[in-house]
Amino acid sequence: MGSPGVDFPGVGVGVFLVREGRILLCRRLKAPEAGFWNIPGGKIDFMEKAEDAARRETSEETGLTVGALRPLCVDEQLFPNEKQHWISLLYVTEDFSGEARIMEPEKHDGMAWFALDALPDRLSEFVKSALVPLQAALDAASNASLTQRAMTSGSSQASSGIDQ
Repeated sequence: MGSPGVDFPGVGVGVFLVREGRILLCRRLKAPEAGFWNIPGGKIDFMEKAEDAARRETSEETGLTVGALRPLCVDEQLFPNEKQHWISLLYVTEDFSGEARIMEPEKHDGMAWFALDALPDRLSEFVKSALVPLQAALDAASNASLTQRAMTSGSSQASSGIDQ
């Protein structure tokens, strides 16, 4: 039958977990990109929905429980030197619980939270290619939150009769 990503293009998922403006990255021990920092993720199993795979992989790798996911982008990477080809659906979320820890020490030897302006040097191609859409998604979420607070604040002031 063959191996996904090696004998035919593999289809995977990845999740940008965001906490206080930082993202969680794991340092990989296996190909592709061994030694590089990447987001939690992995292969989608047959008959598994992509969002379910994203939650499962994140839990298996980090111990975190993921709630709502927002689609971020689709990315395709070719690794000719490693003879691998992957297409990944990438998600972003701030909706998760638990404390991140290495759950699969045979796959990762490091895990840390990084600010977007202080990312490690050996960054995976999947992360690099998604930084622009990630920043746009975080900016949009921040603006939506500010708008919601302004509307709520305006409603409170209007209903209490407070003048500005």
